[in-house]
Amino acid sequence: MSSPAPPVTRVLGPRPRILIVRLSALGDVVHGLPVACALRDAFGDAEIGWVVEGRNAELLAGHPAIDHVIGVQRRWLKSARAVLDLRRRLRALQFEIAVDLQCLTKSAVVAYLSGARRRLGVAGRDGRELSKLFHNELTPVRANHVVDHYLGILAPLGITQPRVRFDLPETQDDGAFAERLIAAEELPRRGYAVLNPGAGWPSKLWPAERYGQLAQRLREEHGLVSLAVWGPASERLLAEQIVAASGGAARLAPATTVMQLAAVTRRARLFVGSDTGPMHLSVAVDTPTVSLHGASRAEWCGAYGAANARVQAYYQAGPARQRRSADNAAMRAISVDDVADACGGVLARTAQAASA
Repeated sequence: MSSPAPPVTRVLGPRPRILIVRLSALGDVVHGLPVACALRDAFGDAEIGWVVEGRNAELLAGHPAIDHVIGVQRRWLKSARAVLDLRRRLRALQFEIAVDLQCLTKSAVVAYLSGARRRLGVAGRDGRELSKLFHNELTPVRANHVVDHYLGILAPLGITQPRVRFDLPETQDDGAFAERLIAAEELPRRGYAVLNPGAGWPSKLWPAERYGQLAQRLREEHGLVSLAVWGPASERLLAEQIVAASGGAARLAPATTVMQLAAVTRRARLFVGSDTGPMHLSVAVDTPTVSLHGASRAEWCGAYGAANARVQAYYQAGPARQRRSADNAAMRAISVDDVADACGGVLARTAQAASA
């Protein structure tokens, strides 16, 4: 069988108007940030927009590579009025190129509604549902990690192997929140670890008591105090269980917004959590990160970058719906020793890099 033809690179004008589509979820929006940075590097004067759903818009606000954040509510596609309103807003910005990172029917519809003449998507099975019907430039992307997969969609624009960076901004208010928390909890500056026990899928949960045992190990072996963070109110109990099992080595964080959590994590020496948004936020703010995996593939969506570590006992395979609702047997197969060893390796690499 012959290989797919390489994408054709077309000459762009001096100020191309480019739309990025990645509607959700938090971690996947984080994964897309290097795409915005790569576009800005390649086309310094471009007008770059991004369509995103719900509260994920706050992640993109103020990003130096993004000129327009176009927010839509969840389930917008079920409302004719919402669809027409989105079309009106997009057409007013006159995008020439749409880059669909999500490659689902609804994201491809967004690209089509924009009126962009060039609509970039993915060829083959990664162009899911009806997305390939709406795109007119399909690239066969071969990548091991989702970040590199997204960047591969940019090949028709002449962008190959760009420098990967996230450039997640921090507001003065979010930074001040983090500084107050550090002072109130008497956390050593760059001497604490952030532990995030929550996850969107039950199958991604590592037992809270093991996080507590890990906190003890981090204090005994590395002198780190741990901060147990949580998002939805339902996760607070998990964070409290970490504190209770830690023998005084962990402290309970207050409620935070996504960007406040990013600011707190940015000042930490280490982050540990499963495949969920806060873990990817940690990577984006350049905090050494250890990710834990059961129902997701570590090599595909683990903590990005060679300095970080991914821990997986085995992959809990199956269709996405089945993996979402499965138990956390694969996560429970990860021992405290496994995670403590990974943390030690990441901290050693960080120290070595700092002294080089």
